[in-house]
Amino acid sequence: MGSMAILARQLGHTVTGSDLNVYPPMSTQLQQQGIELMQGYKAEHLQPAPDLVVIGNALSRGNEAVEYVLDKGLNYTSGAQWLKENVLRDKWVLAVAGTHGKTTTASMLAWILQYAGLAPGYLIGGVPADFSVSARLGETDFFVIEADEYDTAFFDKRSKFVHYQPRTVIINNLEFDHADIFADLAAIQRQFHHLLRVVPSSGQVIYNSDPTSIAEVLQMGCWSEQVSAGASAESDWQYKMLAADGSHFALYLKGQYKGDINWRLSGTHNVYNGMMALIAARHVGVEIEHAMAALNLFKGVKRRMELLAQLNGVAVYDDFAHHPTAIATTLDGLRKKVGSERIIAVIEPRSNTMRLGCHSQQLAESVGMADQVIWYQPEGLDWQLDEILAGGNNKVEHSIEAVIAAVIAATSSQNASNLNSHVVIMSNGSFCGVHQKLLTRLQQLANSSEESADE
Repeated sequence: MGSMAILARQLGHTVTGSDLNVYPPMSTQLQQQGIELMQGYKAEHLQPAPDLVVIGNALSRGNEAVEYVLDKGLNYTSGAQWLKENVLRDKWVLAVAGTHGKTTTASMLAWILQYAGLAPGYLIGGVPADFSVSARLGETDFFVIEADEYDTAFFDKRSKFVHYQPRTVIINNLEFDHADIFADLAAIQRQFHHLLRVVPSSGQVIYNSDPTSIAEVLQMGCWSEQVSAGASAESDWQYKMLAADGSHFALYLKGQYKGDINWRLSGTHNVYNGMMALIAARHVGVEIEHAMAALNLFKGVKRRMELLAQLNGVAVYDDFAHHPTAIATTLDGLRKKVGSERIIAVIEPRSNTMRLGCHSQQLAESVGMADQVIWYQPEGLDWQLDEILAGGNNKVEHSIEAVIAAVIAATSSQNASNLNSHVVIMSNGSFCGVHQKLLTRLQQLANSSEESADE
């Protein structure tokens, strides 16, 4: 919704927004764009009446602002519908779908097109480091969009991505998620098939050939050109690792070597992200060599294994991982990158699916690559972390202060052993500001060490 607000501002509209707990980097860039943020969903925020109210899918009946819109007969729409009517019409839409990696893959794809001189428009749920903002209208007919399967609004239960009418579609992976609105994986697969139904026959569907969950969607019917990518030799596109951590890999098209990518990212999941972005760019005419050169320069996305600081032998990262698979693949990539150095995962199970406990049994397995895991039990979680994650390398804390103390204790003992530490903070929310609080505490300790050494 923040990215959509930026597009509306670029179209010349006066834009204001109501939300709860807006935090950086989105809050910062909205303010920089001249968009007024108002705290809470209050009826008074809609006075005087705006020309149009765009309602996000987080709001339901009973919400004060929603009830006011309906009672007063204000003009309203959903974010996805507004995009279709005001931004995406007559565009060549490149939609990036999948359970994981949408933000990173969409950022890669937009960057490749930018590097190739195509000046695309884009809408991304995060802030790409290669661009100044998370959305822009662009200067050509190409538009890259992060395509979410979550429902559209309280009055429109279709998945958002069916509104986008893409010509190029990426389906990177497909797992069960969003347990608050989907009963099972089959329900999600049906929504992905609805997406395939709106892709024209002249369009292209690029898919990960490894999971059977995607193959089952395609078997329901696909009327567009299909391009597969994966680890198997049967895939149209195939990768070969040249470095265990995924920082260097080669790509093959139907068995023919096409070149290497040697970049700053790591993890098998990012290899797939990059491969999918390259194939999609090729569909709009970008040469493979240009796409590879762009990926080699790709800077990443804020909050996706973003290195915040390195202090006294402790590296602190911010990561958006909020699903067991995302947690596992991120930690696996880091482990292969840092070898035997210590990894401390700090995790807040915050997503709606996590809160319902649907992935609770997989959580313990997802952190196997970490030396120590510090879990935060947030308010409103429908189950107790202690019951699932007690013992071993897992530690459950019930306050942010206790989380920070546990991280400091862990890194202090590692520093005494002359080992570097890698602290990965994982949450899809603000995590009560733990990032800055931890950095402040680490900086204080570093300053104390320097003063002691001077004495």
